[in-house]
Amino acid sequence: MTLDQRQVDAPLESGSEQTAASGAINHARHVAWRERVRQAARHVIPVALAVGALLLAWQLYASRPDADQQILPTPVAVWNALIAQREPLWGHTLVTLYETVVGFTAALVAGVVFAALIDFSPWLRRAIYPLLVVSQTIPIITLAPLLVLWFGIGVLSKTIVITLVCFFPITVALADGLRGADPELIRLYRTFGADRWRIFRSVKLPGALPSLFSGVRIAVAYSVIGAIFAEYVGAEAGLGFYIQQKQHGFATAAVLAAIVVTALLSLALFGLVALVERLALPWYYLQRRPSRS
Repeated sequence: MTLDQRQVDAPLESGSEQTAASGAINHARHVAWRERVRQAARHVIPVALAVGALLLAWQLYASRPDADQQILPTPVAVWNALIAQREPLWGHTLVTLYETVVGFTAALVAGVVFAALIDFSPWLRRAIYPLLVVSQTIPIITLAPLLVLWFGIGVLSKTIVITLVCFFPITVALADGLRGADPELIRLYRTFGADRWRIFRSVKLPGALPSLFSGVRIAVAYSVIGAIFAEYVGAEAGLGFYIQQKQHGFATAAVLAAIVVTALLSLALFGLVALVERLALPWYYLQRRPSRS
């Protein structure tokens, strides 16, 4: 083969190599996608079967001739109420979602600030930590009516209730995560002259993010419950207000439909937090992957 012929064949060979590499990458992506689908199916299918069995048993029990549909409506009746009431339910859901986001955001900011203060000062830890525990011993069912009385039935009282419900798990989770930072890495940073703020920003906070997200997942599940309860005590709109209205009208199917919407809203917020965690902490899940296999 002459030199000119080799020069002509070289791009062809490199092109074939690129095509083979691209095919290998696409095959790897396809295999990874199939593995994700298989893992999701292992979780989704048992849950779907359990929910289906529960709904079937409920439908059969509530359809008995001696069953009172006013007390226990069938799942079909709940579905019909959900469809018939979709417009008012949507409006009340938006109100509850707004209150939840505002209250949860306030709890997240306050939790991060207090956890940082606790980590920076042992004196503040001894002073604040017992107050955090005491705050959880006060029944929210007795405090919420007082908050509505003091701050009215607007968004402010709902925000305070949600903040009180979500504040504790976020603060404790982040404080424990900051306290469990790698001491060897901290000593290394101190050897190079890093101050406390640099150590906090570069070592403690990144290492505590998995703990923070654990607390956030718990708090976001409680946030919707806190909003519903605050609306139930006193409100002009929201899912809690809707549930109370339908209870007074003995519309049990509509009440259960609102409960279904509340559960779906909580699951959606929980899933959103899980997605943000996956995107924010890819290194954390890469480290955990070998230990699972």
